[in-house]
Amino acid sequence: MVSKRRLSKSEDKESLTEDASKTRKQPLSKKTKKSHIANEVEENDSIFVKLLKISGIILKTGENQNQLAVDQIAFQKKLFQTLRRHPSYPKIIEEFVSGLESYIEDEDSFRNCLLSCERLQDEEARCGEEAWNLAESQSVPLIPAIIKTLFEKLPEYFFENKTNDEINIPRLIVSQLKWLDRVVDGKDLTAKIMQLISIAPENLQHDIITSLPEILGDSQHADVGKELSDLLIENTSLTVPILDVLSSLRLDPNFLLKVRQLVMSKLSSIRLEDLPVIIKFILHSVTAMDALEVISELREKLDLQHCVLPSRLQASQVKLKSKGRASSSGNQESSDQSCVILLFDVIKSAIRYEKTISEAWIKAIENTASVSEHKVFDLVMLFIIYSTNTQTKKYIERVLRNKIRSGYIQEQLLQSTFSVHYLVLKDMCSSVLSLAQSLLHSLDQSIISFGSLLYKYAFKFFDTYCQQEVVGALVTHICSGNEAEVDTALDVLLELVVLNPSAMMMNAVFVKGILDYLDNISPQQIRKVFYVLSTLAFSKQNEASSHIQDDMHLVIRKQLSSTVFKYKLIGIIGAVTMAGIMAADRSESCSLTEERANLSNEQCTQVTSLLQLVHSCSEQSPQASALYYDEFANLIQQEKLDPKALVKPIILVFLRSDFPFPVKALYGLEEYNTQDGIAINLLPLLFSQDFAKDGGLVTSQESGQKLVSPLCLAPYFRLLRLCVERQHNGNLEEIDGLLDCPIFLTDLEPGERLESMSAKERAFMCSLLFLTLNWFREVRRVNRTFHLFLLFVSVTPDYIPPLGNFDVETLDITPHTVTAISAKIRKKGKIERKQKADGSKPSSSDTLSEEKNSECDPTPSHRGQLNKEFTGKEEKTSLLLRNYHAFFRELDIEVFSILHCGLVTKFILDTEMHTEATEVVQLGPPELLFLLEDLSQKLESMLIPPIARRVPFLKNKGSRNIGFSHLQQRSAQEIVQCVFQLVTPMCNHLENIHNYFQCLAAENHGVVDGPGMKVQEYHIMSSCYQRLLQIFHGLFAWSGFSQPENQNLLYSALHVLSSRLKQGELSQPLEELLSQSFHYLQNFHQSIPSFQCALYLIRLLMVILEKSTASTQNKEKIASLARQFLCRVWPSGDKEKSSISNDQLHALLCIYLEHTDSILKAIEEIAGVGVPELINSPKDVSSSTFPTLTRHTFVVFFRVMMAELEKTVKKIEPGTAADSQQIHEEKLLYWNMAVRDFSILINLIKVFDSHPVLHVCLKYGRLFVEAFLKQCMPLLDFSFRKHREDVLSLLETFQLDTRLLHHLCGHSKIHQDTRLTQHVPLLKKTLELLVCRVKAMLTLNNCREAFWLGNLKNRDLQGEEIKSQNSQESTADESEDDMSSQTSKSKATEDGEDDEVSAGEKEQDSDESYDDSD
Repeated sequence: MVSKRRLSKSEDKESLTEDASKTRKQPLSKKTKKSHIANEVEENDSIFVKLLKISGIILKTGENQNQLAVDQIAFQKKLFQTLRRHPSYPKIIEEFVSGLESYIEDEDSFRNCLLSCERLQDEEARCGEEAWNLAESQSVPLIPAIIKTLFEKLPEYFFENKTNDEINIPRLIVSQLKWLDRVVDGKDLTAKIMQLISIAPENLQHDIITSLPEILGDSQHADVGKELSDLLIENTSLTVPILDVLSSLRLDPNFLLKVRQLVMSKLSSIRLEDLPVIIKFILHSVTAMDALEVISELREKLDLQHCVLPSRLQASQVKLKSKGRASSSGNQESSDQSCVILLFDVIKSAIRYEKTISEAWIKAIENTASVSEHKVFDLVMLFIIYSTNTQTKKYIERVLRNKIRSGYIQEQLLQSTFSVHYLVLKDMCSSVLSLAQSLLHSLDQSIISFGSLLYKYAFKFFDTYCQQEVVGALVTHICSGNEAEVDTALDVLLELVVLNPSAMMMNAVFVKGILDYLDNISPQQIRKVFYVLSTLAFSKQNEASSHIQDDMHLVIRKQLSSTVFKYKLIGIIGAVTMAGIMAADRSESCSLTEERANLSNEQCTQVTSLLQLVHSCSEQSPQASALYYDEFANLIQQEKLDPKALVKPIILVFLRSDFPFPVKALYGLEEYNTQDGIAINLLPLLFSQDFAKDGGLVTSQESGQKLVSPLCLAPYFRLLRLCVERQHNGNLEEIDGLLDCPIFLTDLEPGERLESMSAKERAFMCSLLFLTLNWFREVRRVNRTFHLFLLFVSVTPDYIPPLGNFDVETLDITPHTVTAISAKIRKKGKIERKQKADGSKPSSSDTLSEEKNSECDPTPSHRGQLNKEFTGKEEKTSLLLRNYHAFFRELDIEVFSILHCGLVTKFILDTEMHTEATEVVQLGPPELLFLLEDLSQKLESMLIPPIARRVPFLKNKGSRNIGFSHLQQRSAQEIVQCVFQLVTPMCNHLENIHNYFQCLAAENHGVVDGPGMKVQEYHIMSSCYQRLLQIFHGLFAWSGFSQPENQNLLYSALHVLSSRLKQGELSQPLEELLSQSFHYLQNFHQSIPSFQCALYLIRLLMVILEKSTASTQNKEKIASLARQFLCRVWPSGDKEKSSISNDQLHALLCIYLEHTDSILKAIEEIAGVGVPELINSPKDVSSSTFPTLTRHTFVVFFRVMMAELEKTVKKIEPGTAADSQQIHEEKLLYWNMAVRDFSILINLIKVFDSHPVLHVCLKYGRLFVEAFLKQCMPLLDFSFRKHREDVLSLLETFQLDTRLLHHLCGHSKIHQDTRLTQHVPLLKKTLELLVCRVKAMLTLNNCREAFWLGNLKNRDLQGEEIKSQNSQESTADESEDDMSSQTSKSKATEDGEDDEVSAGEKEQDSDESYDDSD
């Protein structure tokens, strides 16, 4: 009657059931194999026992295992046949079941029946005694009766989970149902199981539910799914097993959608350990249509950052840093981390096999448009998809670049990602490093910085193998030769050496390989390389790092012995850097023990010998000696080296000889005494260097007297000053004589001798003046020699001055475009000399000069000429300063403490030491401008990241860093700290300049450039104003404020600004400080003297605004302020050239349109009000509403308005049928305004038809039409029926615009302008797509008859017909499409033709006719 099948030991069994079976199987088999005692066999006269014995089952008593004497198939066949052939069939089945019920009343017998049987013939086979596995049981109704018996038996064990031998009886009963080959009555079985679930305890409910897919057939899946969904609502504790089962059932997609919505609503309150199953169900039920919507909702509600408690995170970090394996927070942390890893494994599996899910996830992250909405989960998902799907790598890289560039993904978010999910990311180490490598190849500094952070955190959080990979990748970047990559990789190595020196020591052999590639890196990079290697070589693990020391000494000695300056530079920089590290280690060890103090003395000896080696190898080269002095001085300035006994006094030697120039002691602050006074022996030293090489001019020198190069003068003094300052705690009394002593020069006023001088003599005078300038820059003194240098250099073409900065890769440095500059200067120099011959004094344009504003005010008739002359001189001076910047000595950052100087009272004493008079001295505008320009350049070099530029292969790198070598040896944080000390004095200067322009405007009745204005003073004050705003902008725009350790600096600076407005408490919140600082800076807008200052003020306010969370009101203020600047009449210097550059106007106009509350209204105001005023005015007159709008600047306004309009309409979401009626109406109204603005702009090309305007029209016109196709046409599909008239009006307007675009295509082709025609094919293709899309929209709304095609005449911009067409075509051109039938109205156009609502079809036909005509 009943047959049994043989089961595999590992086949589809619950894990706990297998464990229980295995627990019982081993001892039972041992017992039965020892002996078979007769009384162990069940002896019973019941029909149940007899039939089983006849069929081949021997039932055992106690804990002994039942035995199967025959093959499983034979047993099944025998049992079924016996039952069927029994005389009392089918009553025998009831007796059989009754015997079973009696037999299993004994607990041991029941347990033995549920466990596997022992196989007597060969090996034991697992077989349930009740034989649920029926292959031939269609005619024997045994299974339902036995199932009913078991279900009745099951409640007895609800609360007895395990027997004494750890066997779970209820779970064994449920597991037997899994082996059914066929279910006789599926509905009845389903009803019984669901009834059983409703009364079973929770743990058994879980087992029964998870077994349902293996018990029930496909026909019952729908009913079970409905029952389970109802149970899911009633009992949330069964969410996990129910969803796990629903994922395995064949269910209707709509039903799964309802369940998924129910689960998503509860997602935020679900436990962490339940998340993997729930996420698996959600992703399993996703379809291609709703993938983006589901993923977007999922990422909003799922935030794994808060699933792990902060205490566990902290403990985890402690464990990670100590490299310990034991968890400090116990099993709970391990459990949470395991759940998170399991969750990401589920997600990883889903995105690996479902391309739709990965694309939707990337799209959901891409659509996130604010910093606060980006989560740690987003970054982890991007990493997972990047490592899983290789096809999406480029897409993910593009998304990440855009996010980083926009500032949405910041360092804090990346750090949190690694700290929370480092166990997940560790398995993707290679993918993370691959992504970092790709980002480092970018040209954007922010993207490069993000790539460097990936390397940094990968080294910090990953294991030893990954750390080795990180160091290897960084070394590869360093040896690549790309300047940006080298700088970034070296900065990361510097951080890693400080962060984890022991781990870096294990990878020192990789870093040491950089020594073979020193030829390809810059001096500043060489410093970083030797700093890293020296730190590793002279760390506490000296035994393990001795090989690095040996290699470094070999490289340094080899480079120092070279005669090539490039290699000698490497040796000098490496030796001095290594000496600094050695001295630093000595200073730390001396304070510990006496034994270490002795070691420190040995290190001091090594440092001294190393520096002496550098000195001896560089003394034959002036440039090398000067470099050594500068590098040594930098060490002392940074307090990295003890200067005791390392600096010798400077010996000033006066070479007695005959010179072609008379020697004079000039520029002394005190009277020079020829007997015991000191002076800088510049002229004789320079003469000996330049003229002693000629045979005719040999100086008489004492034998053995060493010649000092004048190039070393300033570097040597800097070294001496810093040594004395360090040894005497800032007191410079020992060398105060050098600060005010004169310089031995010659008569610097050339007079009439200038023209008669030879070229070599003029070059000598230029060098003499240039060295004098560098000396005064070093001693921080004001001088009047710059205008003399300008005079000599103007008549000395191709003059190359002596170097002032020596850490350059080559000595062959020439000023940029020196020939062109010399020609300009010579031309203007003749005018100056002519004025001087007439007796007029030339005004000094030297920014270092001390000027007394004693000139009388120019008359209005001459003011324009003076303005023009001064502007020319100022441009000439600034041009020379920029091009000779690499040759001037660098000012230390401490020099700018001069800005603290306010009014200083100078007492003039008589011979009896009584006060004869008092005089007030202050920092004049020229000196202030000089300091501010230099400070601005320093901040731009250090705080504003430049755009990385790729250097072509085998080409020299640029000299962008020349002149900032001292500065770049400090960190950006140190520079910011120094500059923040200057915020108060800079605010004082800013307010003084503000008051100056306010008073100037009041004196001239509101006109800043009135007749009483002093031209020279006005321009200097205006430049100071611009530089101050530029410095403030560079300071507050520093990206380092996002780091927590720099927040105090930001607070202190903002407190200074806010206190200028009103005195407040020191503990004010950040928002209050930002608001007050914003209002303080905003108050300066009334006195802004130039458009450049206005742009910097706007940018400064925007930087302050970006740090605030409540920025809506201030954003409107920025738009209002930008509009005021656009509507202001700015002073113009030269009529031939506007004072407003196109780039600056473009930037300010973009700021205005981006911050205004309604871009479309702003564009309509400019294009509909300002431009018509310009059209109706004379040629040189600007718009009265927008004075910055002229015919010259129209192309800038037009380009910005077209670009912003296209950008705005792209942000409009396409309409969907699910949107409400109100949303449809709002979007339709917005598109009407956008198309009206586009129509106004596009029709302006009839008046302004220059090439730049037409180019902008073709480019952005196509983009606007594309946006109309993607964003507007879906809206029209759903709005046509209810808003037919509005849609038709919109299409009529847009038709005219597309017609004009078609005319523009014809115009470009007729004029054969290749720069314009390259845009024509794409534009025509877009217009054709518009025709098809309009036709589809009309067909969708059952208005197909309203659409028909005709021919459109080809015309130029003025509407004139193009005569090159065939007469046959021109006749056909009269026929044009008409969409007035039933849905539209016809109206006449300016061409005398009928207009159609769908307009695009004319472009298609006209394209064909135009092509035929050609």
